[in-house]
Amino acid sequence: MSKAYKGFHPDWENQPPKEKSFRSALKWGDPNTFKEPNEGLYRTMKEAFQLTDEDFKKKSSEAEELIPDELPMDLTELQIRFFLDLLGEERVFQDGFTRVKTSYGKTMWDCIRLRRGALENIPDLVLWPADAEEIRTIVSFCNQEKIPVYCRAGGSSVTRGTEAVKGGVSLDLAPRFNRVLSFNEKNQTITVQSGIQGPELEEALRQAPERFGASRAYTCGHFPQSFEYSGVGGWVVTRGAGQNSSYYGKIEDLVVAQEYVTPIGLIKTKEYPAKATGPDIDQIMIGSEGAFGVLTHVTLRVFHWMPENHLRFSYIFPTWEDAQGAAREITQGEFGMPSVFRLSDPEETDVMMKLYQIEGTILDRLMTMRGFKAKERCLYLGFTDGEKQFCKNVKRRVHAISKKHGGLYLTGIPVKSWEKGRFRDPYLRDALQDYGITIDTMEAAVTWESMPRVHESVRQFVKERPQTICMTHMSHVYPQGANLYWIFIGKMDEEEYLQLQAGILDRIVESGAALSHHHGIGKSFGPWMERHQGADVMDLLQALKEHFDPNHIMNPGGTLGLRE
Repeated sequence: MSKAYKGFHPDWENQPPKEKSFRSALKWGDPNTFKEPNEGLYRTMKEAFQLTDEDFKKKSSEAEELIPDELPMDLTELQIRFFLDLLGEERVFQDGFTRVKTSYGKTMWDCIRLRRGALENIPDLVLWPADAEEIRTIVSFCNQEKIPVYCRAGGSSVTRGTEAVKGGVSLDLAPRFNRVLSFNEKNQTITVQSGIQGPELEEALRQAPERFGASRAYTCGHFPQSFEYSGVGGWVVTRGAGQNSSYYGKIEDLVVAQEYVTPIGLIKTKEYPAKATGPDIDQIMIGSEGAFGVLTHVTLRVFHWMPENHLRFSYIFPTWEDAQGAAREITQGEFGMPSVFRLSDPEETDVMMKLYQIEGTILDRLMTMRGFKAKERCLYLGFTDGEKQFCKNVKRRVHAISKKHGGLYLTGIPVKSWEKGRFRDPYLRDALQDYGITIDTMEAAVTWESMPRVHESVRQFVKERPQTICMTHMSHVYPQGANLYWIFIGKMDEEEYLQLQAGILDRIVESGAALSHHHGIGKSFGPWMERHQGADVMDLLQALKEHFDPNHIMNPGGTLGLRE
């Protein structure tokens, strides 16, 4: 809970939105959960954007209107009757709210459009399949009738990944296609339907002794910021990463086997720990974002759940250069990886000190006494996962390397503050936008060699826009490099937002970084794919599209930059 404001306190939203309103469609997560900026962050925004308390005395009432129940539809009566006969009226939805909610994701562009009541790119029907045979029947019929097919597992896409650009039907897999199919303790694997949500998966694994007769509790180790409201299918088809990926791996490291329904038939891989049987079909399908077919089942590696071995640590470094040097030495030390590894640049560090209520504490005073200067110092947060002695050794080595590079140990207290907000920070977005403040994120994978160039290139572009906060942190680290994650905040209209996002993508590609590390491509980033991948690689992806989906019914509209 944030400390009470000492000065003026804006009327941040704390009431659930009206059911079936535009606001309820755009809101992040639980309708009854909210997060407001604490006073330190509020003061920072006022200063950065040259605002006063007067600017926060009138909250926007946008998006309170109800989404119309009836929206245009292109399907014929016979086509609609087919789906009704297959699934029944209780699993076929024609109302406007369900169609809008299922199509839109959670990128800021989605929120901006919904706030102004935009109704575009809506599916004709939303379907709730309950088993793989129903999905096969739906895809076969849609291929025959040339009806576009879109899929949704959790709806947290930030790349317009699920948006029904060409109408058709959207399969919402979360409500009914969400079961655990098998758990194999001997192999340490779990097989699930692709609509299962993150919390449901983890609950099953933590309760493995009671539910499956296992000898102990397990975890998948995959905890993206969207964990509470994202599905396993979405993780797989976007090549997602959890915040603990430096130890557990990205999702492509966790997938053992999978099954897809495509317009040309079933693609099913077998469960092996590794293989050398030609090009890896699993890796071809992971990251395909619904453009080749519908992921139905996936088998994942699981790990022993040992929360008692979370050893938390945090450090402050004098400069970004010192911090990068420590990070590279830690990741290349070959003693094992911390599970969470989050290193903030000076601007983000300054904001984090306020957001996680470190500013003004004894830790803050200690940093100042030791000569760590605001606007230069960099905050590193981390913790371990794994076996007890392994974790102890990782923490010991991290401490030695951090100290060598000028780092000051800050205890595990800042990490606990971060953990409390790790899944709740997205709620800030809704509060800020009520006052015309946009907050969004971009990310890219970089090598250690290219990191300074990419970091500076993106920051320089963002800072060319007056009164814009640009925070950056390093996460998801590797011996060869890391993920850079930018958070930008500013007062901007929708055209300014799109220009800023496009400019950042330009800088990412021009500076040689990967276009995405874990958000995927969707339809938002598709126009940059050929510049990033090259024409020959795009021709190969297009050939795969033509093979799996000759009638172009699977997630059409620019997904992955594919031609349709």
